[in-house]
Amino acid sequence: MTNLLQRLRALEPALLQDLRRGIEKESLRVRPEGPLAATPHPSALGSSLTHAYITTDFSEAQLELITGVHSHAQSCLKELTEIHQVVYRRIGDEVLWCASMPCFLPADDAIPIAQYGSSNGARLKTVYRTGLSHRYGRRMQVISGIHYNFSLPEEAWAALDAGGPNEGYFALIRNFRRHSWLLLYLFGASPAVCSSFVAGRVHELLPLKGGTLYLREGTSLRMGPLGYRSDAQAALAVSYNSLQSYSASLRDALTRPYPPYEAIGIHDGAHNYRQLATSLLQMEAEFYGTIRPKRRVLPGERPLHALLERGVEYVEVRCMDLDPFSPIGITESTIRFLDMFLLHCVLRDSPPDEPKEIAALGRNLNRVAARGRRPGLQLEREGKSIGLSEWGSDVLGECEPIADALDAAQGGDAHRRSLADAQAALRDPGSVPSARVIDEMVRNYDSSYTRFVLDHSVRHRKALLGLPLSAEVEQRFEQLARQSLEEQRRIEADDDLPFETYRQRYLSERSIAS
Repeated sequence: MTNLLQRLRALEPALLQDLRRGIEKESLRVRPEGPLAATPHPSALGSSLTHAYITTDFSEAQLELITGVHSHAQSCLKELTEIHQVVYRRIGDEVLWCASMPCFLPADDAIPIAQYGSSNGARLKTVYRTGLSHRYGRRMQVISGIHYNFSLPEEAWAALDAGGPNEGYFALIRNFRRHSWLLLYLFGASPAVCSSFVAGRVHELLPLKGGTLYLREGTSLRMGPLGYRSDAQAALAVSYNSLQSYSASLRDALTRPYPPYEAIGIHDGAHNYRQLATSLLQMEAEFYGTIRPKRRVLPGERPLHALLERGVEYVEVRCMDLDPFSPIGITESTIRFLDMFLLHCVLRDSPPDEPKEIAALGRNLNRVAARGRRPGLQLEREGKSIGLSEWGSDVLGECEPIADALDAAQGGDAHRRSLADAQAALRDPGSVPSARVIDEMVRNYDSSYTRFVLDHSVRHRKALLGLPLSAEVEQRFEQLARQSLEEQRRIEADDDLPFETYRQRYLSERSIAS
């Protein structure tokens, strides 16, 4: 705690006012009755290949809404709200599914994979997703969530004497991985799912009425074994001790053939692409982690090359469920807590990780995802057993001076209130979102997950459509849509390289070397 306070005092108020954040929010488009939409990405939204704010994730029916970088939480939320308003004015009677676990799904091969056009870059994105469907199934890929991007100003790393941004961000990541189970407890909101999601799969979920399955004490199915987890990647004990150790782990996974994926093959018998590569990872984005070091990439550049060439620019937090009680999937209080929590990860001592600890961190996540609200749940810390509530109290206690410093720098008491909410939630497991989902689902929706989510989604649609939207924002997004479609056409017209040549060049070891 002494070192944390010393480092906190090194950060001037101006630096604490200049924390940067951005949000990427995934949502499924569904029909008014609840099934997955079968319509293509609406052209009124622009090109999913080139639009900076509105694109698609795995499925053609899975929107991804992206804010810019903001130094104020309120402006970030305002922009995310406006993007939702724009989308709802252009998707007819369709609804954005407001929960992380999906709606009623058709047969796996009937879930549409995202299409981006005829250019090589567009085909690369679709073939990559086709590979994901062969490796993991399409149902897993339509799980949605919030990705929270966070960075400190360059001057902050100098003030902290952190050895530079690379060292500072990797220290943040190591501490985040040690404590990210707390985010699943506090904000996990996916304890239940429609039974169509696990059709034909072995699972340990319990049945409720209305075609609903759930875990009684669960917090986040999305972050558990049925969600964004990969048995094949479980053997990847990626080290976050440095950019070099991280990149070495990923480079091996990106280049060494993996026998089960070799069996899938690159093509089928009709020369249709089945995946991009036969390695454990086709691309860097396939690596499933709770947090990633990131750097904006240049056109055609590999993410790992960008990191090695220009260093870490920000971190991407990937373990946040959609908040089904919020029209835009996240609240200001949650943003305030994330900023405080991530700053805690920066300021706290961060010893090197090792394989034994990495394995224990994975077990902690699984326990909290599946049984996070169990009274007396025990986790592993430094080789010893410790109660979730005791460890959580330790972390939140260390966040108190951080909350005070952020409030003093930014004005108001928003961080203190967010911290108080978290401390109350630690004392009362019945108040966390996962418990509220189950309680409301059982009390008001005859235990039906799909009825619960659809009703909240329809209410959110009505609320967002009822908000005023300025003519300036409307015109701006109309122009962005037109420009993105024009840019896609230009890219397609300029493309003259055979796709196979493009694929091989993109995946070559030279493309990820610094």
